[in-house]
Amino acid sequence: MNDGWVWVDTILKMEEAKEDICNSSIICVDTEYDSFRYFRELLCLIQIEADAKTYLFDPFNKLDISFLGEVFADPETLKVMHAGDNDIRILKRNYGFEFNNIFDTHRAALILGCHYLSLSALIGRYLGIDFEKKKAMQRSQWESRPLTQEQLKYAVEDTAYLKELYRRLDEEICEKGLKAYAMKAFDSIANVMWSEKFFNPRGYKSMKGYPSLTAHQKRCLKHLCRWRFQKASETNKALFWILSDQNLLDLARLEAPSADMLKNSGVVSPDQASRYGREILEILNNSKER
Repeated sequence: MNDGWVWVDTILKMEEAKEDICNSSIICVDTEYDSFRYFRELLCLIQIEADAKTYLFDPFNKLDISFLGEVFADPETLKVMHAGDNDIRILKRNYGFEFNNIFDTHRAALILGCHYLSLSALIGRYLGIDFEKKKAMQRSQWESRPLTQEQLKYAVEDTAYLKELYRRLDEEICEKGLKAYAMKAFDSIANVMWSEKFFNPRGYKSMKGYPSLTAHQKRCLKHLCRWRFQKASETNKALFWILSDQNLLDLARLEAPSADMLKNSGVVSPDQASRYGREILEILNNSKER
């Protein structure tokens, strides 16, 4: 593992990163993003391991990283990733980058018939290294600054073994005559595109407790679900940060809802009642007439 890494937060460090990355024939790429708390994934970090060092790019510091677009699109530079589909989607969405010459270790292992496809499992199998990735770190607050030492270590380690893992997997793919098939699969990953989430108008019917609702309550739930989706989209908050499924079911069951009832019933929190009460009551009362 290469212990050398740089937090790229100055123009001087950016120039160092650019020279190293642009002169590397193989780079390893990963990102950290929050898809748990946000309606649209929030890109929080870009990690690139080049020949000399690993570089951590902060999307929030406004430094110009457009040179990465040329590297990602360059068919001569190999980009090694693990389950890179979403990383590519988000980088395309945020920066308009294009990708060529991808090797995805997750897809490669799948092609080879591996049953356990996590990065830690593959590193253990192919490199003989006990590599533990704490799942809790994936949902840590990557948008907070400064990042903790544990977060930085986690981010750097995400790319630390990819180059050697690529070599082992690629060798086995070639030995088994699967190179052409794998290249097709990698091209499909390079061509993925980000798309906006869409509202499923029938999704509310799969909520636990839906069958026990009356026809009127089902109608209320339907309209509450659509409102929550629109509110989440407008505010870029995860659906559950607006209201949970249980909140919506409990609201749909309310008889003669009023502002006082919302504040005192415990169905929603005081903050939710204050923030969304007027809109919720409008939906519930209008649902009687629809």
